[in-house]
Amino acid sequence: MAAQWIIEGETEYDMFAWDMARFDTWVTKDFTKARVADQYRHRFAIHFPHEERSAGRPARTRPIYERQKEMGAIFGLNAGWEHPLWFADSPGAADTNGFARQNWWGPVGAECRMLREHAGIIDISNFAKYRCKGPGASDWLNAVFANNMPKAVGRSCLTPLISKRGGIAGDFTVTRVAEDEFRIIGSGMAERYHKRFFNEVPLPEGTIFESQTEAMCGFNVAGPKSRELLQRLTNTSLATEDFPFMRSQMIQIAGTDVLALRVSFTGDLGWELHCATEDQPRLYEALLEAGRDLGAGPVGSRALMSLRVEKGYGSWSREYSPEYWPHEVGLERLCKMDKEFLNKQAALDVMAKTPRETLVILHLDEADVTASHADATGGEPIFRDGEGIGRVTSGAYGYSVGKSLALGFVKDAAPGDAVDVMVLGRPHKATILHEPPFDASGAILRA
Repeated sequence: MAAQWIIEGETEYDMFAWDMARFDTWVTKDFTKARVADQYRHRFAIHFPHEERSAGRPARTRPIYERQKEMGAIFGLNAGWEHPLWFADSPGAADTNGFARQNWWGPVGAECRMLREHAGIIDISNFAKYRCKGPGASDWLNAVFANNMPKAVGRSCLTPLISKRGGIAGDFTVTRVAEDEFRIIGSGMAERYHKRFFNEVPLPEGTIFESQTEAMCGFNVAGPKSRELLQRLTNTSLATEDFPFMRSQMIQIAGTDVLALRVSFTGDLGWELHCATEDQPRLYEALLEAGRDLGAGPVGSRALMSLRVEKGYGSWSREYSPEYWPHEVGLERLCKMDKEFLNKQAALDVMAKTPRETLVILHLDEADVTASHADATGGEPIFRDGEGIGRVTSGAYGYSVGKSLALGFVKDAAPGDAVDVMVLGRPHKATILHEPPFDASGAILRA
């Protein structure tokens, strides 16, 4: 792998777990010493899915960190940031670790149902956020990303970033906020990794590209009552005809200036709200207060995992990776081959080949899941008639659809096929679904 990296500029397999790019300037000597000592203490220990280690933390926190702690937040680590995994309903609660369902399974389910039935408020501040401004902004972004950049102010698009071998180096949301300015949102933990790609395309004179990850925070407000919740706090009309899906506006929410994007990783009706970091506490309190009588409240990232799996949405480092080709993960339509972009030839080369595997969504048999008291989490082999045909990349219980679900890659299989997923080493009957179980048509998302 090291030889490939040196000679060809990229490894055959995704080596991000060993890549120094997963660290940045937030890593201090004290943090490093604490993590190294923790590693030695646990070098022969059994490690569990979703396990979070506390050594060296907190390294980076947002202004509402203490407020979230008061609300019962159990935190995880993402690119140094503390972010809520779930919200406990009893004081002193902490994650338990194991291979079967743990103490957070019930509370996470309550958060999912709250959002799907009412509304939820998700802290998405650890997403990477960028600003590109100047006369060459549109041309530069078009030269970096595979999709066409939005031409009209207030429009957004989803776009892949293509790796040197033609795989998916990243997936981003790009929004045009002015004639010469764009905002870009991507994976927080991959920010330093993505800088390598951005630096390969020279910026035009008079154009800037900068990170705003520390300068800005964000919330996703989603669910059937999200429009009602937000409309209480703004004079801007949020009606569908005034604020359609994949559009954006600079608006005020409770007197706070925000960039509002009509998107949601939950797959539900919702908006992302991005504000200055110093405004985060005021905006959070306003959202919580406005949603209280609507049955809305805070939602953590484990619930977000469940919600996006119900919708069949892929996630960077799981379903999207330099190892996977655009047409293997359903992103080929976002690669516009009538223009030039970074690593276009590599994309052409791999897309001329037959997909090696296909990304699918699976429903695990309820009886088998109940017997093991465990859902797939990622990495489980998939078999058909005793032959290995793939593996799970993400798994979660879909609380709002009542199904244990998994995303994964399979070869020579099709929707409707019966397979076995090896959860905890035991076969669990599963079916490859024809479509995601939540809002397959997108009607709720676009409502």
